[in-house]
Amino acid sequence: MSRFGKDLSEGSVSKQLISFSVPFLISNLVQSLYSVADMLIVGNFSGTAAVSGVNIGSQITHVLTMLVLGFCTGGTILVSQYMGARDEEGVRETITTLITALLVGGAAITVIMFFLIDPSLRLLETPAESYSEAKDYLAVTIAGILFIFAYNAFSAILRGMGDSKRPFYFVLISCIVNIVLDLVLVAGFGMGARGAAIATVISQAVSVILCIAYLRARDFVFDFRIGSFKINKEYLAKIIKIGSPSAIQSGVTSISFMFITTLVNITGGVNASAAVGIVGKFNSFAIMPASAMSASVSTMCAQNIGADKWDRAIKTCKIGTSIAWVIGVCIFTVAQLFPAQILSLFDRNPDMIAYGIQYMRAFAFDYILVPFVFCVTSLFTGAGHTGFAMLSNMISALFLRIPGAYIFSTFFGLGLFGIGLGAPVASAGSIVLILLYLASGRWKVNKVIRR
Repeated sequence: MSRFGKDLSEGSVSKQLISFSVPFLISNLVQSLYSVADMLIVGNFSGTAAVSGVNIGSQITHVLTMLVLGFCTGGTILVSQYMGARDEEGVRETITTLITALLVGGAAITVIMFFLIDPSLRLLETPAESYSEAKDYLAVTIAGILFIFAYNAFSAILRGMGDSKRPFYFVLISCIVNIVLDLVLVAGFGMGARGAAIATVISQAVSVILCIAYLRARDFVFDFRIGSFKINKEYLAKIIKIGSPSAIQSGVTSISFMFITTLVNITGGVNASAAVGIVGKFNSFAIMPASAMSASVSTMCAQNIGADKWDRAIKTCKIGTSIAWVIGVCIFTVAQLFPAQILSLFDRNPDMIAYGIQYMRAFAFDYILVPFVFCVTSLFTGAGHTGFAMLSNMISALFLRIPGAYIFSTFFGLGLFGIGLGAPVASAGSIVLILLYLASGRWKVNKVIRR
């Protein structure tokens, strides 16, 4: 098996899970510094309108990225299970097909999205004060979205092979480049949201180029030569079958938060928009431990299920959920005690801070619920039951998060606090569905490799 891989189906479950999840967690935290650095520097040097522009523009880019990550999930699960089953051909064909398909799809998305910039911003009811900033940010990030897609694809592939360290090295270098460019373009040249977008795209490009150079020099299973790019229809069908529910799930989640952005833009204007954007950046850190542990659980469960070690997969899920929940409680406590201090790091506008405190205190309840949702769903995903994850997410997003945010904010007059309650209400609904699926026992069937 490739030296880039790591067998996660042997040894101590706790040690394997922690040693795999920590580099991945740090990598995700560092990657989140992209957007946080953008927001911090833009907020301190370009003002509230630019912060709102970055928030709205990044929401649209995030939807596209999450859709791609959903398909990458299909690749990760396939690679993990083939690794567990010691199927080298399956690993190689999955990786080749995934990289080629994302290259073709990314090019098509880039072209299409250039015609949808203005319609997208109008659909989100972008405030007039921040419209030009949002448009600049979105145009630049769309131009470089192939680099964003490529980095996430390589990370998903390496993670599926049991390697969480190399993605961390590449993203760390990229983050340093991003912060330096932010300081030069935003703080130095006053380029606002456009400068932040340029910094993000260039830093992602650096990460991708370094990753490809490193993998080629060390005889990775895919050599990146022109003739090597090809699509195996059989493996593409498997990736789509497993990944499309995750892509739909990610897309629905992102769209539900875009609805919330629209609701905020209509009811609160530029200060509320900036507040929700800043809290969103804090949220990206707050749920990162649960997200990283979830991805680690998914990979370990997939390898163990591929090796037909179900008891070990279940133990992995229990340990991962416990660790993520303890961390989530700590973050919830910090968010409840120090919301104003957190918000003032980004922008000292008192109106923005007042809005942000309302939203953060309500949203923070999600931090003690999502560890269970993420980690247990990852057990199902590792066995190929991505359809349940999609269904559960769609129900919670469309029938709980969106209506809940609207009802609490409008009918109960709770403003941004009511909008923030939409997230924990949705997670609570997901937990009910997860418990029902657990009790049914239907998840105890490997839907990836049939035996």
